Amino acid sequence: METLNLTFKNRNNMELSARLDLPTGKPKTYALFAHCFSCSKNIKAAYHISHSLAHKGIAVLRFDFTGIGDSEGQFEDTNFSSNVDDIVDASNYLVDHYESPKILIGHSLGGTAVIKAAKSLKDLKAIVTIGSPFKPSHVEKIITNSGETDKQMDYSIKLGNKTFKIKKQFLDDLKNSDINDDLSSLNKALLVMHSPFDNVVSIDSASDIFLKAKHPKSFISLDNADHLLSEQSDSIYVGKLISEWASKYIDINNEKEEILSKDNKVVVQTANNNLKTNIFVGRHHIVADEPKSVGGTDLGPNPYDYLLASLGSCTTMTLKMYANRKGWNLDSAKVILNHQKIYAKDCEECETEIGKIDYIEREIELLGDLDKDQRNRLLEIADRCPVHRTLHSEIVVKTKLLE
Repeated sequence: METLNLTFKNRNNMELSARLDLPTGKPKTYALFAHCFSCSKNIKAAYHISHSLAHKGIAVLRFDFTGIGDSEGQFEDTNFSSNVDDIVDASNYLVDHYESPKILIGHSLGGTAVIKAAKSLKDLKAIVTIGSPFKPSHVEKIITNSGETDKQMDYSIKLGNKTFKIKKQFLDDLKNSDINDDLSSLNKALLVMHSPFDNVVSIDSASDIFLKAKHPKSFISLDNADHLLSEQSDSIYVGKLISEWASKYIDINNEKEEILSKDNKVVVQTANNNLKTNIFVGRHHIVADEPKSVGGTDLGPNPYDYLLASLGSCTTMTLKMYANRKGWNLDSAKVILNHQKIYAKDCEECETEIGKIDYIEREIELLGDLDKDQRNRLLEIADRCPVHRTLHSEIVVKTKLLE
């Protein structure tokens, strides 16, 4: 998968910071993730959920609301309604540059906001709330009052390690915001996810959201998880559940995929404007890349790494098959390889005398109850693996342009 760092302008001309997590190959659909009130796009839960979905073929855009994280603007000038507007603007960015999002995901107050924003998203199919309050005014619990109520900026809120000033309009907007009508007229598939152990937002809120919404709707209890999904296993679990649930309403898992590789052929294609390369082998997708030091993005092994991996995996498979056929107790075979270019004059066993040659060093570790003769025989067999023989044989590569 690949993560792109992006920015887009909201309706107030503020530049909002975002990250687009892309799957390997063409995305099956797009999702938009709204973070929790006291978080940012980089919170671990957002990261793991987005990456889990990307591994299932779903591209996810996660962004910082105005005045939060790396986005422009002053937090004190924002409110719940402006967060809703930011979600709509993020969706419009996807529509203009990629594809209209089919899934909206919101964590905590972000989930309440996506319910409010849903009616403005044309192609939306599914909505997910995670630990979300039924009433936006729930946020008032973490707001402190300085006692000077006659001033504009007499409230503060602590987000992570930072304390932000807010204006009275923020509280007024919370009190005036209601999602009752939005839920009853949603007309979209809704998944409500909540932990009974959430000590920030009571699970009663999940019950209120679920009961107010009309079908199709689903509820999943996130047993033992905390409000922020601090445990990596919990957030990955949430991501996997969302992809499976969404496949009922969006053609994700069962859609007819473009056949990229057939007739035992390998298809290799560059991605975007960098060195990252998608490799399609039948139904398998892998990625090749180069280190950042040579202009790559380091999202996968380089071509020579794959050459060594091919030789190494062929060696271990050959050894295992031979030992099984002989009935020998080879529990595991481990191969360590290294490739380098050396001068021919430094290679005593090489026929080439001038220039440089490719030199591969292969070390083999055999684990199991094997005697000395068996180990020596397996060492001989290693040189008989098909890839090893190919590398030592005459190779012809015929290249032509496709019309």
